[in-house]
Amino acid sequence: MREIQLGLIGAGNMGEAIVRGILGAGVLQADEILAADPDANRRKLFEERLGVRTFVESGPVAERAPVLLLAVKPQMFDKAVVPVASLLGPDSLLISICAGISTRHIEALAPTGTRVVRAMPNTPMIVGRGIAAIAAGANATEEDLATAERLLGAAAEILRVPETLIDAVTAVSGSGPAYFFYLAELLAAAGVEVGLAEEDAKQLARVTFEGAARLLAESGEEPEALRAKVTSPGGTTEAAIRTFDALGFPKMVAEAVKAARDRGRELGR
Repeated sequence: MREIQLGLIGAGNMGEAIVRGILGAGVLQADEILAADPDANRRKLFEERLGVRTFVESGPVAERAPVLLLAVKPQMFDKAVVPVASLLGPDSLLISICAGISTRHIEALAPTGTRVVRAMPNTPMIVGRGIAAIAAGANATEEDLATAERLLGAAAEILRVPETLIDAVTAVSGSGPAYFFYLAELLAAAGVEVGLAEEDAKQLARVTFEGAARLLAESGEEPEALRAKVTSPGGTTEAAIRTFDALGFPKMVAEAVKAARDRGRELGR
């Protein structure tokens, strides 16, 4: 067995997405990774599908892994980290993906000199199309940021930002996939209202969103330009866009993003 390189505290969906990316890109092998989670089903998934050894408690992971990925719910952060804090120190690199939890807070829980990188990835990492923003804590080095980029970048584009903007990143890209899925859900429901069969409406919404996302990614054009190409003067799309605007859809989106950002700030208090 190779030497352990990475440990996960929390083996939820986001941790799974990151590990799948790491394994898929060959950045690490399964026997170089450990994970801890109290949920037996999550441990079973990591063991059977990913080949990653797991533990109920975090101690064995923190003892052996020089890099720890902190992937627990923000409300559970202190409870998860405090019991293993004595195992950390200047030789430890912590990469936290917990929304709202600042590097300063993490550093206060850990021994002096512990290096911390804060990150905000998103779930499309599961299919290798994620994006993650990273920010350095007080003790993190350029090498630490490069390590975070190497691990998260296996399935995501990486954006470096000041930590003051991480909550904004969370609101746009961290929560963003849910906005996309919600709109697809609403579009399918609207299709049913105008007479389509439910399964047909879902298929139309799903394939339309998939194709539009790929077009945006691969065309090199801005969203505004692509929208204009579909919006013929006096046509059906223009009627829909005008209705969106009249009902305040742009403001709704802006206010929703602000609400997500503000909730991220609240979680860190």
